[in-house]
Amino acid sequence: MLFLTESNVIDLLSMHDCLALMRTVFERLASGEAINQARRRLTLPTKSTLHYMAGSDGRYFGAKVYSTNPGHNPQFLFLLYRAEDAELLAVIEANHLGQIRTGAASGYATQLLARSDSQTVAVIGSGFQARTQVAAIRAAMPGVNRIRVWSRLAEKREAFARECGVEAVETPEEAVRGADIVVTATNAGEPVIETGWVDAGTHINAMGSNQARRRELPGELVRRADLIVADNIEQSRRESGDLLLAFTSESEWERVVELKDVAAGRFARNRPTDITLFKSNGLAVEDVIAAGWVYERAKESGVGRPIYS
Repeated sequence: MLFLTESNVIDLLSMHDCLALMRTVFERLASGEAINQARRRLTLPTKSTLHYMAGSDGRYFGAKVYSTNPGHNPQFLFLLYRAEDAELLAVIEANHLGQIRTGAASGYATQLLARSDSQTVAVIGSGFQARTQVAAIRAAMPGVNRIRVWSRLAEKREAFARECGVEAVETPEEAVRGADIVVTATNAGEPVIETGWVDAGTHINAMGSNQARRRELPGELVRRADLIVADNIEQSRRESGDLLLAFTSESEWERVVELKDVAAGRFARNRPTDITLFKSNGLAVEDVIAAGWVYERAKESGVGRPIYS
């Protein structure tokens, strides 16, 4: 059994490889080879919360466990098991693992849903997750040649722009207007963009909120979308505030399709003028396949610290 650190994960898992892994895992979900179990949360009176989620990609299965508290940084661990005999293979620090697979899932969804001639990207947010969103879209959409970023704090967005080689702008409207692809990667509780800023033909990745009472998108924009795609509908019905707060009737959930079904060719953008929306919550099965890749590369490279039971 191996213990793998954040630096091991950074060294062993590239965005290019993670994009390919996301394609594989959603194809496996479509064929029934992979299984995902929606996230659960245990919240204490102290506001400390334990989050746990599990899945299988066919070869491996495992669980991500992480804790959060408003006054402290989150801590992520992934437990990787072999599906054949349930042997625990690795314990992996999973902060970067979650960051890169979240970006790669959005990148893969963008490949499937955005117009192929997309050139301009708007990113709302300049925090931890925004970096891999930018990296994934660059890897997934080689025609992109302009990325504009806005976030509330000018110093943070300017630093982000320098680090990521993007353009910082003064307002969210300036970022979004005329963009072919819009990414929201914030911890906002209320919408960070307006419906009127979004042109026909735009693809939107909303990935910042996975709490039922928080959202980044106005309900009008969600309802305006021609194709609404979730990474997992069961999980969305529990924690996608962007959808839960937009829908006014149960029947509106019938409009939501899963990314695995887009991967299988059952749904697609129909017209260049369609607005497409990918609502990402983050799935355990994404962590499983990424962790399996990291474990295999670690074994090949001889890295990681053995743990003896």
